Amino acid sequence: MNPPASSAARSRPDPPIPYLQRVREYYLALGYGAPYEWAWVADVPLQRLPRPLGSCRVALVTTAALRQAGQGEQRPGAPYSAQAKFYRVYSGATDVDPELSIAHVAIDRVHTSGADLGSFFPLRALRDAAASGRTGALAARFHGLPTNRSQRTTTQVDAPELVQRCLDDAVDAVLLVANCPVCHQCVALAANQLEARGIASVVMGCAKDIVEHIGVPRFVFSDFPLGNAAGRPNDRESQRSTLELALRLLESATEPRCTVQSPLRWSASDAWKLDYCNVERLSAQEIAQRRAEFDLAKAQARLLREG
Repeated sequence: MNPPASSAARSRPDPPIPYLQRVREYYLALGYGAPYEWAWVADVPLQRLPRPLGSCRVALVTTAALRQAGQGEQRPGAPYSAQAKFYRVYSGATDVDPELSIAHVAIDRVHTSGADLGSFFPLRALRDAAASGRTGALAARFHGLPTNRSQRTTTQVDAPELVQRCLDDAVDAVLLVANCPVCHQCVALAANQLEARGIASVVMGCAKDIVEHIGVPRFVFSDFPLGNAAGRPNDRESQRSTLELALRLLESATEPRCTVQSPLRWSASDAWKLDYCNVERLSAQEIAQRRAEFDLAKAQARLLREG
């Protein structure tokens, strides 16, 4: 699953995965009719840091879920589990490592597993940054943002709740780490609301076209399989350097819609980019099976949301 730590750039990389196109064609092939309409922000705000970063309180936002007993398989490498979804903003302490799972979202399960918390939840790297004085204090709480296809729910319920918790924690800056395609939309919408309320933000993600289509103040793009926005799994240096890109962007951005791309490669070959939601690589039988699995997952999620 994991690439070798020495997988630095050896040749010109292929372009990033076109997630907007892939997802549209995938769900049309499954028979779901009109393509999903992604959010778009016309006027993206940008809040500068109020003081040097070494004196700023920083918070962490994730779309990962707290592991819950009896809510389906949530171990690393588990298949997608709608039962593990959550539908309300939650908070957890940052002085301990939480038990988090990304089994409830559409990460790239062919090429990664979510086994290393540091690849999608950079709490340990943030603790180190605060301890060294690179940032000010780490907020006492991190926050979980639901992955919701309903843009209305995200913009009118989840994002305002997240913003209020960050205001209550008196933070100056927030790192928002995305996992699946819809996760990228949710954190992008939340980032815009944070900035509008005076809190600087940076999104860390792997779906470049989705984030740039929506529009965010600051974005650190890692050209890795979905589920690794904070760096390569089991590679502390990769995770540290990816966080450093985000911190530098918080300090340096002077205009919104600013993207910085990590120079790291996932592996020497970009063949992994051919698999995710690619209908050209699926047989008719596989498409029918995925439609049935998706319908079941939607039904499970509906029961959980309404229960």
